[in-house]
Amino acid sequence: MIVAVLLLIVGALLFFLGDKLSWLGNLPGDIRIERENVKIYIPITTMILLSVVLSAIIWLLRKLG
Repeated sequence: MIVAVLLLIVGALLFFLGDKLSWLGNLPGDIRIERENVKIYIPITTMILLSVVLSAIIWLLRKLG
């Protein structure tokens, strides 16, 4: 239930603040290859940033709890 509520909150934030977070998928280090018939997108830097932020949040919650 907690995970579902968190996903709902994150989804709502992305829905309402999507235009302000447009930089999130366009960071330096994100690989984008576009050819005639193929589009490949590998968001390496974005995933590293999200991993660091989520790890910090989880670490903080463990320290407080």
